[in-house]
Amino acid sequence: MIRSEILKEIAPILRDELVVCNIGIPSQELHAIDDQPSNFYMLGTMGLASSIGLGLALVQPKPVIVIDGDGSVLTNLGTLPTIANNVADNYILLIIDNGSYGSTGDQPTYAGRKTSLAKVAEACGCERVIECSAEDTGRVLQEALEARKMTVIVSKCESGNAKMPVITMDPVVIRDRFMKAVEA
Repeated sequence: MIRSEILKEIAPILRDELVVCNIGIPSQELHAIDDQPSNFYMLGTMGLASSIGLGLALVQPKPVIVIDGDGSVLTNLGTLPTIANNVADNYILLIIDNGSYGSTGDQPTYAGRKTSLAKVAEACGCERVIECSAEDTGRVLQEALEARKMTVIVSKCESGNAKMPVITMDPVVIRDRFMKAVEA
């Protein structure tokens, strides 16, 4: 199972939730699968989806789901201790770990070798960390929403990208409609 298949499976769970999605192809896939005003598509700033989502969770009460990749989390590894030390029980970090930098040509990441992002998150102090197979992602995400506890989910999947169109929506439009969804 590849990332786009996970996104198709969890799209009904994400609908109407505040979602911050990782840059590049993950955002393109989510946009093509189920575009929602409550989805904030990252069009730049690799590694910052988890930080932006945490900031959002800390300033308002709605659940925030961040869809990030192993490559992006490795790019901004300092986000994990920040998440652990600023617990927001309305925050879920879903790391789709395909062991590669999917948006830049599927170069391997260290998460695809020896590095366990679940163990790194635990070592940083994240108290609720769940590693699951791609096929279990929907169930684990739903349980995390129901638990209402800050959760880091590491979903292990195969490398690969679906062919999706580039997001042509203006970044200002993405921002403005997302802000309206936050306020609603």
